[in-house]
Amino acid sequence: MTTETMTRENTRTAGTSLLRKGLDTLYLASGAVAALFLLAILGIIVAQMVCRWTGIQFPGSTDYAGYCMAASSFFALAYTLNRNAHIRVSLILNIAKGKVRRALDIWCLSIATLLAGYLAYYSIRNVQLSHMIHDISQGQDATPLWIPQMAIAIGSVIFTIALLDHLVRTLMGHDDTFAEEHHVEGEEF
Repeated sequence: MTTETMTRENTRTAGTSLLRKGLDTLYLASGAVAALFLLAILGIIVAQMVCRWTGIQFPGSTDYAGYCMAASSFFALAYTLNRNAHIRVSLILNIAKGKVRRALDIWCLSIATLLAGYLAYYSIRNVQLSHMIHDISQGQDATPLWIPQMAIAIGSVIFTIALLDHLVRTLMGHDDTFAEEHHVEGEEF
């Protein structure tokens, strides 16, 4: 191997490593944001309790809790996929072995990536439409709807990136993302 070939290989590996670290950081940050929204739900519930005890009104608190729950759910999608914590119905995959299983994994990841991309595209369009027509919630909070919808759009885009990442790794043979040894501990029944 020549020095030029080794340098080119090291540059490609460093670039891939940097991309891998960036994607893993994105998924971890997405999970952290999901956890923050769960903490926000806790804060809203505690604030509701205090308001009831003191007789103070907290208008729109249930709406805010709902927004936080939706944001938490969508931001957690990529993180849980990357940690193999999604619930999968794998009856057919458990029977398949070798190249057939790999082909089924690729097929499943391809369909999931397309559906997640579809969701991300229309989530972004929904945010744009709500912003354009100045749509507000029907609850007591009267929040501009594009604000909570933004969390859904961002979360679905990150989820699409995660699915595409898993698909590319599976296609390149670097990763069998749904191998049995990769599942979350305690998942077996």
